[in-house]
Amino acid sequence: MNAPVIEGLSEEFIRKNEKYLKIIRGFRLLDDDFMSKVFEDKACADLLLQIILERDDLMVQEVHGQHDIKNLQGRSIRLDILAVDETGRTYNVEIQRRDEGADAHRARYNSSLLDANLTNPGDRYDALGETYVIFITERDVLHEGLPIYHINRYVRETGKPFEDGSHILYVNAQCRSDTPLGKLMHDFHCTDARDMNYPVLAERVHYFKDNVKGATNMCRAVENLVKEERHEAMQQGMQQGMEKGRETERLDMIRALMQSMNTSAEEAMRLLKVPEAEWPKYKELLANAEK
Repeated sequence: MNAPVIEGLSEEFIRKNEKYLKIIRGFRLLDDDFMSKVFEDKACADLLLQIILERDDLMVQEVHGQHDIKNLQGRSIRLDILAVDETGRTYNVEIQRRDEGADAHRARYNSSLLDANLTNPGDRYDALGETYVIFITERDVLHEGLPIYHINRYVRETGKPFEDGSHILYVNAQCRSDTPLGKLMHDFHCTDARDMNYPVLAERVHYFKDNVKGATNMCRAVENLVKEERHEAMQQGMQQGMEKGRETERLDMIRALMQSMNTSAEEAMRLLKVPEAEWPKYKELLANAEK
């Protein structure tokens, strides 16, 4: 498949970035790095949160994609989307394509990170604002067939809500019914802006896939992501030492790119410059790991 033709891009740029342009063409909003770019736009973030929370009056004051915040040990954690509305409520929206990434403890951890970063030494605890951790999951990880799950604390003996201001939601992306949320989840599965329901999202997706400036921006983002994945995998391999070995380290890098970019094993190996003669070996290792 040839790279998409985007009017205004030079032949030299297309030649140098053909592999990235192909990846971008296959991106969906279910791919966290692409989703982060799209929802950095306030209008898109407004729509997302208004539909999920059923609050038409919700207006985002600021929003950040791929935002780093620190835990109590000083380690940086990267959030897909971090937003704050006009009332001071804070929202963390995460794409979770694997069930283990949507574990209940991960949701609790993200919620605690928001609390830790919303206060300063000496602040009163009652100054904590409301927080929302929203996991959009590719599969129905809670297995109840519902489009959305709201998790809040309750007093067991009375059944009354424990109003601590923290909220966790799971959105089931498998639900593509004829409802605002179902239509939104439909859009999360689209690779082509023309197939999307919501114009504000379609315009943003079109910008990054079919506009010269947007496509150039995404190519740089994908290139940086490849470099980061390569660096992180190499660092991990160095930390774990000889026990991993070069072959296992490279396998981890291939798997990481496949998951983060929703791409094939062949494309991941091409990006990592794995010699083609070694492709069959790594494809077999990947297949054996899935058994």
